[in-house]
Amino acid sequence: MSTRRLRSEDYNDYSSTEATPDGSPPEGINSFAAPSAYRRFGESNGTTWLQTLIHLVKGNIGTGLLGLPLAVKNAGIMLGPLSLLVMGIAAVHCMGILVKCAHRFCNKPFVDYGDAVMYGLEASPSTWLRTHAIWGRYIVGFFLILTQLGFCCVYFVFLADNLKQVISAANGTTNDCHSNKTTVLTPTMDSRLFILSLLPFLVLLVYIQNLKFLSIFSMLANLAMLCSLLMINWYIITGIPDPSNLPLVAGWKTYPLFFGTAIFAFEGIGVVLPLENKMKNPRHFPVVLYVGMAIVTILYISLGTLGYLRFGASIQASITLNLPDCWLYQSVKLLYSIGIFFTYALQFYVPAEIIVPGAVSQVPERWALWVNLLLRTCLVCVTCLLAILIPRLDIVISLVGSVSSSALALIIPPLLEITTYYSDGLHPVTIAKDILISVLGFAGFVVGTYESLWALATPPISNTTSALVQ
Repeated sequence: MSTRRLRSEDYNDYSSTEATPDGSPPEGINSFAAPSAYRRFGESNGTTWLQTLIHLVKGNIGTGLLGLPLAVKNAGIMLGPLSLLVMGIAAVHCMGILVKCAHRFCNKPFVDYGDAVMYGLEASPSTWLRTHAIWGRYIVGFFLILTQLGFCCVYFVFLADNLKQVISAANGTTNDCHSNKTTVLTPTMDSRLFILSLLPFLVLLVYIQNLKFLSIFSMLANLAMLCSLLMINWYIITGIPDPSNLPLVAGWKTYPLFFGTAIFAFEGIGVVLPLENKMKNPRHFPVVLYVGMAIVTILYISLGTLGYLRFGASIQASITLNLPDCWLYQSVKLLYSIGIFFTYALQFYVPAEIIVPGAVSQVPERWALWVNLLLRTCLVCVTCLLAILIPRLDIVISLVGSVSSSALALIIPPLLEITTYYSDGLHPVTIAKDILISVLGFAGFVVGTYESLWALATPPISNTTSALVQ
């Protein structure tokens, strides 16, 4: 792994600001908000609080948002929203823990997530943990790669499902948007073939390695997804039926699938440190973090709950698949798909920058470009192959969330706080709280992964309105 490349000016994706001059951790809700707690590294022309807020909200919104109505179905109309609220509180608390722990190492510039864990282990009173501290960075790097490539797999399946439904219903698409049927009207090729057909276009997209150039595509993706979300919410709120027949609490076997989908949606912890480090005034970051995550949580709960209320038991893995076959909402599917297509390159950037530089450094300079392009092509092909092997969007989302997102968002940060501050006399209540969060995250990791794999091994129930592979 090339940490030098990760810490370059071109890619500070997991860097953090420094802590108080004496290295002591502040306390309470302003645990990393005190003015003296910030000594910035990097450029003076950083982002404003509003720009940071926009980036934070965008960093937490993707395909996971569209899968939350199905997640609420898997938990129940009462338990689902409550669980989303609790998970949102836990997620933002763990984000705060990560930032506070990164501040601890004020004499180490560009502390990324992996380095924060490594330095936290070095501060541990355990000799064994201090000796093996480097593995903390390796473990975080592994889960980062797993998570980001998992996102890319989800994007493949999402694009294939929506394109298949749009093309299948093309001959029957009308101007009547009052019906919500999504019956496949024209036979079309298997979703796996749609996934394969996307491969060459995404390979060419990831050859773009300049973040400034990619930011243009990011802006287009944001606009496309914003327009789509506005139209989706309008359709939902204008036709909610009587919800009395919906279960308040779903069966216990489906709740782990809810956990996997929900934690997949909330897994934005990777963007926290770079956003704080790039602010003009980092002391405003705590307010930005809490306000931004409050917006995200409200959006998640509202779309998840209202989407399930609108479509009930027929809700699909992505709510876009429930939209009617009229030109307006077919354009919504295409708009969101365009946004996800461009977002693929941004999600792919993280694992590529971890894997590619180390491999390129091992070959002669004349072969560097070709090895770079070959590795990028192979990584895209891996995500494509995995998507073909698991072409069910709901299962892919739940599996990725359970396996990797739970580790980064819930399990590691509380343990990092214990190892970082235990020598300072950490309060027993804080230790108990951190252990509880990590245990619950680990339980979700194990049970969610098991149920996702079990659901994957079980043939899906035939559904005439489904656009997923049967």
